[in-house]
Amino acid sequence: MLATLHIENIAVIKCMDIDLTDGFTVLTGETGAGKSILIDSVNLLLGGKFTKELIRAGESRAYVSGMFCDLSDEVRRTLEELGFAPDEQDGTLMLTRAVQSDGKSTLRIGGRPASASVVKEVGKLLLNIHGQNDNQRLLQKSSHLQLLDAMDNISAPLKEYEEAYRALTACRQELEQLTRSDAEKERLREMLTYQIRDIEAVKLKSGEEEALLRQRERLQNLEKIKKNVSLVVTALDSREKNGSVAYLLGRSSQALRQLAAVIPEAQQLSDQLDGMMYEVRDIADTVEGWLDEDVDDPTARLDALEGRLESISRLKKKYGATVEEVLAFRDKAKVELDALETAQDRCEALAHERDRLVARCRALAAVLTERRGEVAAQITERIREELAFLDMPKVRFAVSIRPTSDFTPSGCDDVEFLIATNPGQELMPMIKIASGGELSRLMLAIKSVLNDRDGVGCVVFDEIDTGISGKTSRKVGIRLRQMAQTVQVICITHSAQIASLADTHALISKQEVGGRMETEVRVLDDEGRVEEIARILGGIEITAVQRDAAREMIDERWSI
Repeated sequence: MLATLHIENIAVIKCMDIDLTDGFTVLTGETGAGKSILIDSVNLLLGGKFTKELIRAGESRAYVSGMFCDLSDEVRRTLEELGFAPDEQDGTLMLTRAVQSDGKSTLRIGGRPASASVVKEVGKLLLNIHGQNDNQRLLQKSSHLQLLDAMDNISAPLKEYEEAYRALTACRQELEQLTRSDAEKERLREMLTYQIRDIEAVKLKSGEEEALLRQRERLQNLEKIKKNVSLVVTALDSREKNGSVAYLLGRSSQALRQLAAVIPEAQQLSDQLDGMMYEVRDIADTVEGWLDEDVDDPTARLDALEGRLESISRLKKKYGATVEEVLAFRDKAKVELDALETAQDRCEALAHERDRLVARCRALAAVLTERRGEVAAQITERIREELAFLDMPKVRFAVSIRPTSDFTPSGCDDVEFLIATNPGQELMPMIKIASGGELSRLMLAIKSVLNDRDGVGCVVFDEIDTGISGKTSRKVGIRLRQMAQTVQVICITHSAQIASLADTHALISKQEVGGRMETEVRVLDDEGRVEEIARILGGIEITAVQRDAAREMIDERWSI
């Protein structure tokens, strides 16, 4: 539902905040007070077209925001798929739009920028406006099949069909890939064979490139290695009697052993020096062994390494960024080549499976068509009854179910709601019916039957009382009040018969402030409602009789 609406600098509205509740809310006021501006503002919020004439005179910018709450699970899932999940803490969703006199417009959903097309898509999930705007979800043919299929007795066969359709689609796709032309298959076979041979000719090994790079770096620094190895070996263990670390450690150990008889602690220190001497000699041997790893002809070895690395680089440019990716490419090519070789057997098996799935889909689609026909007949009769109740007995409604040429994700039916508003008139798609009070009553009848099947949590009716009065207006009000038990209903009306049945009544008025006209809205208390209903009923002066009639009409809502 729409919980709050904030409007700045739209036409005669300078700044307006409206807190809305669930149930049935009506907005009334004198002609020209600004009721239609509310509809224009909501349309802007939902991605509608903007003209700079909407901005209040003397202002350069206008702003509209609306907060929606109590979103259905279906709406939440769709919003998440679109990338605009509701607030994690309270589940609300805020829509905002700022427009400027130079034509620039900024739309946001939950604080994130969004395009007008996305906002329109989201808007269809949140709110329907019936009356002047003919782009609401119920009028869109694309939603008619979904509304029909939302009925309980269709969900089970629809689920069965969807599973069979997905299997058929997968089978057809695999079969199409395998049943290429002979020339194309031969071209693919040659290409795969060449790629496999090209890779296997190099005889790649995982981790080989890293090892080769290390060897190349070693050979490129061979002189540096020899120089430093020689320095280390000479310093640590040159086998000479003077100068090396190992020699000095040995001599020191012997000297300490000479003192062991006199100073007992000297033996332990001598043993420690011996251990150090052996460690130093081990280090010297290890470092000296590095020279043994080098080849006799480092230049030739380096050339061989460069050639090997160049072969690997060539394969990486063609088949993958790493040796592992190149090997994975080869393995995949082998699988594809093997599939080509065995394609004929697989094609025959897939063809049998396809035929089986086609038959199953056709049978399940036939069940769907039958169920949809039954549901269509039911809702058609109920909508006709609603139209008759709303004093539109000559308006005809029908559900068109036409077969499609092929399977679709939802069956083999093309569904559309049709309407004829005058006797003798041909049934036509609802989208082509002119907007106004007649269309609003039609939408009211459909919504009354489908209830909350479209998942929209807020419905706004504008001009629903156009061309009607008396008992017809009262009937419309009764249906609006009944509908408001399951969905938020907001109605802009001039009808006392409708307004008196609302749960909440807000008055829109216009007054002069600082030499300029401004529109304001306020929720009426009980006495305020009586005065406003009496004003709508009466003439120039409100009489006691009119006030009594207003009270009687308001009190009557509790019995409906």
